Amino acid sequence: MWQDLIFLAGSVLSIVFLAPTVRDATANVPLGSSVPSMTIGAIYAMTYATMGMRFSALGSLGVATMWSLIVSYRSPGPHDGPANAVRFVRSLGRRVRRSVTGTPTDDEYVAPSQSAD
Repeated sequence: MWQDLIFLAGSVLSIVFLAPTVRDATANVPLGSSVPSMTIGAIYAMTYATMGMRFSALGSLGVATMWSLIVSYRSPGPHDGPANAVRFVRSLGRRVRRSVTGTPTDDEYVAPSQSAD
């Protein structure tokens, strides 16, 4: 199926374009960008595999792997490794809870004696 090869070519290009970021020890990619990209790549890989598009699945798995390396080793902050994804999900959960309950975050809190400006 020719579409399988087209999707594979797109994934290979993504891998080529992501490689410099993985190799650059000074790169800082926010988890808010890299974790969703990693997740989407993995979901695409599973979806292509269930459709019998093996090449597309392998290409998307490669893209998800590149993003997982960026999540693990190129995110800003003092920590390295796969635990960065877990920290991001926990942080996202806290933000959702705060927005639902109406509790201000540390950045949003204004002391009674301070101006909001």
